[in-house]
Amino acid sequence: QLPRAVRYLVCADPPGPRIGNGGSTLHALRCLEEQFGDQWTSFTVLLIHSGGYSQRLPNASALGKIFTALPLGDPVYQMLELKLAMYIDFPRHMKPGVLITCSDDIELYSTGLTETITFDKPGFTALAHPSDLAVGTTHGVFVLDPSSFSGKGGLEYGSCYRFLHKPDVETMQQSGAVCVRRDGPQLSCPGSHGDSGTASECVYTDSVFYIDHSTAKQLLQFYKQMGTLCCEIDAYGDFLQALGPGATPDYARNTSNVSKEDSGLVAVRQQLYSLLQGTALNVIVLNNSQFYHIGTTQEYLFHFTAESKLRFELDLQPVAFSIIPDTAKTLDQLSIIQSILEPGCVLGPGSVIEYSRIGPEVSIGRGSIVSGSYINFSVDIPSNCFLSSVSVKITDQVEYVTMVFGVGDDLKKNVKLLADIHSLQFFGASLPECLDLWSLEASDQLFSSEDTRLGLWTARIFPVCSTLRESVRMSLNMLNSVQHKSAFKLCGFQLVSVEEMLTYKDVEDMLKFRKQIYDEICLRRQKEKS
Repeated sequence: QLPRAVRYLVCADPPGPRIGNGGSTLHALRCLEEQFGDQWTSFTVLLIHSGGYSQRLPNASALGKIFTALPLGDPVYQMLELKLAMYIDFPRHMKPGVLITCSDDIELYSTGLTETITFDKPGFTALAHPSDLAVGTTHGVFVLDPSSFSGKGGLEYGSCYRFLHKPDVETMQQSGAVCVRRDGPQLSCPGSHGDSGTASECVYTDSVFYIDHSTAKQLLQFYKQMGTLCCEIDAYGDFLQALGPGATPDYARNTSNVSKEDSGLVAVRQQLYSLLQGTALNVIVLNNSQFYHIGTTQEYLFHFTAESKLRFELDLQPVAFSIIPDTAKTLDQLSIIQSILEPGCVLGPGSVIEYSRIGPEVSIGRGSIVSGSYINFSVDIPSNCFLSSVSVKITDQVEYVTMVFGVGDDLKKNVKLLADIHSLQFFGASLPECLDLWSLEASDQLFSSEDTRLGLWTARIFPVCSTLRESVRMSLNMLNSVQHKSAFKLCGFQLVSVEEMLTYKDVEDMLKFRKQIYDEICLRRQKEKS
């Protein structure tokens, strides 16, 4: 459901090492220039990072986080449509430049009738949201210049003295980032549960930011001079920490937040720092706003199925564009998105089902995620289970693999040595325990990554099957064997890791399956009407 008058450009990262969302930003600027020449200097651009591996929300890994379906709309909206709707007022109050956002965050705000959000200043301009200190530790935090900011009203323009990236509480306090707010009727810090009229501590955290055109051009020049990037740059940490009069280059050496330490990272950060140092960081403080993140399985389940504020504010539906049996219509703590559920199936509260067909003899426990699957045999899917099917083309034939995990399993965690894989947990059991039950040998060949990153992400444990139904059945058998400590032999199957599923994914076939569900829902609805 996209507006037609807009130009859309999709740029994939260049092949080679990962370059992070900062590297992607630079690369996208280059793509714009290659595509449109000097014309792009007059553009207002919305640049959305569409999601990388999405290891913390793997049902978004194959098609990208920006296409995450929301339990909203008829037919359903995806994150992309929500983003365009949220930012619809920005372009007409924006000078040529680039607005940068992620694909798994939602910013809701209200301003007075006469207040507008305007992006027209040179340098960087960022939106800032009041958050409690715990939120600040996992986000960027602005140290505001007190002379430019009063803390009153719905919207204020101020300047930022310094930007902190994922600081601890002590750092926030020492650097003057913590504000004490008298909670009026509308100005309360999200997450502070004080009585009205009490003071609460908060910090202002980051979300979307804008770069004016000449600054974007400087960054593009820098990227061209670099030749190729060999390290991961963070558009938030590495661009914004260089800004404001209080910036210091110390962060360049701190690599605690980096997923892969590269020899070149410190040098690139230092170069970026000297390039951007002295550039203004303007802040638009939205005192009446809330920032939501749905980038992890836990957040996704909470916001879609529990009594979350986001669910209330966006009016997220328990059933969106789906066919469900009458018995399920009374359930509220659910999220069913573009799926067909046959009479007789049983659903536990707090689960999300998207783009799936669920047969009559299926029961799904509480707090589970089922995505892109076809389950038409008798089975009990346990609580807190993550199940997501992917179409793959390894030869020239379409085949199917279904990944299955516990909702809380850590797919980012990896170890360097085979001797340490006992620290990897799969659905409450250690990986070696599971391998024994599946008659698999723990060896280097079991993992798909060439740089000895041994983890659930790279473990070749999922069988490739010729039908979607069969692949779901096999993966549920694996899970069942771990739950009941009973053997289920996997030897004899072609096994792949999640990493490999993404290499071999067949997007067209996955979209075809979604379209079949879509058509059938439309057909059944017509029949019901007539």
